[in-house]
Amino acid sequence: MIRQFEKLTPEEYRLLLKAPVLVSVLASCSLNEINKYQKADAIKLAHLKTFTANPLLLCYYSEVEKDFREQFEATVKKYNPFDEAERSALKKEIGQVNLIIGKLNTEYGYVLQKSLQEYARHVRRAAHSIFQDFIFPVQLPGITI
Repeated sequence: MIRQFEKLTPEEYRLLLKAPVLVSVLASCSLNEINKYQKADAIKLAHLKTFTANPLLLCYYSEVEKDFREQFEATVKKYNPFDEAERSALKKEIGQVNLIIGKLNTEYGYVLQKSLQEYARHVRRAAHSIFQDFIFPVQLPGITI
């Protein structure tokens, strides 16, 4: 068990380990589906986080990585077809994660929250298609993709 999570209930502990999956699914389902690039990127990033995360979070991401792919696929199945009701339910579950993070040591909670936000931004960026990147490989002022 991760030392910072010792005071959490088993359910809270499981939910915190699932947080990157929840964030990935929400960030990926912008078009009512998850494309293969977003899924692959989320899985790859979960693996990389075990090496690149803030040192405080290395144990956390190591635990997350163990069953990330299975959790990701189960969460996609649970919330598919990503309509408004399913997104609301997913956001509610993420809200529970935020409440649990609030129970953690202030420094650890801050670093974890920031890391999950960065993770979501990265996964969201994977939504750009190759076609969009080919046509507009560089952001141009006044052009929003």
